[in-house]
Amino acid sequence: MTGFLQKLREWSSLLPLLLLLAAAYWLNLQVQPLSAKLDSAKRHAPDFIVSSFTATTLDEHGAPRFIMTARKMTHYPDNDSTHLEDPQLASFFPARPTIYTSSKRGEVSSKGEEVFLHDEVKLVRAGSETQSAMAFSTAYLHVIPEREQADTDQPVIMTDAHNVVHAVGMQLDNKARTIKLLAQVRSQHEPKKN
Repeated sequence: MTGFLQKLREWSSLLPLLLLLAAAYWLNLQVQPLSAKLDSAKRHAPDFIVSSFTATTLDEHGAPRFIMTARKMTHYPDNDSTHLEDPQLASFFPARPTIYTSSKRGEVSSKGEEVFLHDEVKLVRAGSETQSAMAFSTAYLHVIPEREQADTDQPVIMTDAHNVVHAVGMQLDNKARTIKLLAQVRSQHEPKKN
């Protein structure tokens, strides 16, 4: 038994050091950050995908004002963005021609107020009794449907029954019935044949 007491006395001087090491290890565990959990709001992954998407906005009389369709709609919660594949937008106005817009891909702002269209963008204003149909093509178009406005800083081609106009940049205001071509405007006019 004396041998055991002798060994206990020898190790007793190391006991405070062992307790200090155990306390340091425990304290280290307490200050370590929690392991990163995969939070869907922090990673860029869709929270829903809709195929063959159609949304209709009605005017105050219950008639369609805007109809948006897309082959596929994908929403990402981390930045509240909505991406569209093959989007098409039809805008209906009383006493004014309908405007049809399409592209290969698009994005809708988080509140749905703006639409950003990319790749093979086409905008067509239907013809009327007094005006021929007018078409625009570009690589990018920013559309604000509620304000009836669209703009681009990219090259644009505008065509109607008698004109082909090339320009860089365009601002279209359907309410004011104005089109502003911003730079490098070149026009070709084909007179009406009798």
